Amino acid sequence: MKKKLNKKEIKEVLEILKELYPDAKSELDFTNPFELLISTILSAQSTDKRVNSITKELYKEYKTPSDFLTLSTEELGEKIRSIGFFRNKSKNILRTCEILLEDYNGEVPNTREELMKLPGVGRKTANVVISNVFGKNAIAVDTHVFRVSNRIGIVNAKDVDETEKQLMKNIDEDSWTDAHNWLIFHGRRICKARSPKCSECPLNEYCLYYKNK
Repeated sequence: MKKKLNKKEIKEVLEILKELYPDAKSELDFTNPFELLISTILSAQSTDKRVNSITKELYKEYKTPSDFLTLSTEELGEKIRSIGFFRNKSKNILRTCEILLEDYNGEVPNTREELMKLPGVGRKTANVVISNVFGKNAIAVDTHVFRVSNRIGIVNAKDVDETEKQLMKNIDEDSWTDAHNWLIFHGRRICKARSPKCSECPLNEYCLYYKNK
């Protein structure tokens, strides 16, 4: 049984995704690097839609690390209560704001390594930030990217780290950020976790999941 597409097939799959989602970009609402950083921390185990509904009001009043630090952990927790793991996220966000002020003059660092030193920021979050606001090539592997890329056969990996490595190897570097967004859009709209819309998917002739059903 075939477990992975070849280079030519992967390229053709990406071309189809590019045509399907020409305007694909992050669906988190933000106006600057700091907002995207906070929103991405909030988005773990939650949806972008839920995060946007909270930050719409939150960012009106709290625009900088200093603004956030006028809140206690409990007060911020109440404001983000409808998001999963809100207590932990509240603690991580306030500690991150302290570090940004202490070490970076209130600015968001622009390297993956520095971002990953911040509480609540893993590799996925760091990749989202550096690719979306600093224009660096990166593939952030969230649940959609992991599921869709493995289902189709762009990669054959058991975890997110291996998925990222294989995606970086199988996709041209200047397409990493776009491919990340195409895969997320496809995962949210067609290749859903529980009921994928295989019958209407334009990747049928390539998709190993579909062929092996």
